Amino acid sequence: MYTKEVEKFLPEGFPDASKVWIFQSNRAFIEKEEKEINEQLHHFYAQWMSHGAPVKGWAQLVFRQFVVVMADDTADRICGSATDGMMRLMKSLERQYSVNLFDRMMLTFLINDKAEMLPYNQLPYAVEKGFIHQDTLFFNNVAVTKKDLLENWLIPVKNSWLAERLPFGNALPQSN
Repeated sequence: MYTKEVEKFLPEGFPDASKVWIFQSNRAFIEKEEKEINEQLHHFYAQWMSHGAPVKGWAQLVFRQFVVVMADDTADRICGSATDGMMRLMKSLERQYSVNLFDRMMLTFLINDKAEMLPYNQLPYAVEKGFIHQDTLFFNNVAVTKKDLLENWLIPVKNSWLAERLPFGNALPQSN
């Protein structure tokens, strides 16, 4: 449904089965940081190796808040040391920019074309006050392939794993 919005930033030439990792920052990055981070990400994936061979990879800061990493592992699986290298880079970015890229209790929604974060424990209140509706777009960071990213990353709350955890279950309020 929202494939076009996600397709805009993805490079061409990666199969749908390409592996994807999504790291959500606990804050949006400013333009200067975005440029620096994208340079570091490019440097990383340009030299990324697995089993002694170059990885066909890509990484970029998206919506100024999400580091998306993709690797074509259809011919050869990404080895543990290649994944470890990526994780070291994410930890380095955390230290450099004083952010948290591993907080899974913070959720992000697209509201008025802006990424808005909410702690998981505040969702019932957000639903009760009408901030979150069943049609509110949710960044579903559990996508693991390019196909998942395209089809299931930016989706309405009602189509996500989150829907059954909200206080209204299947009877979520409709947006106006």
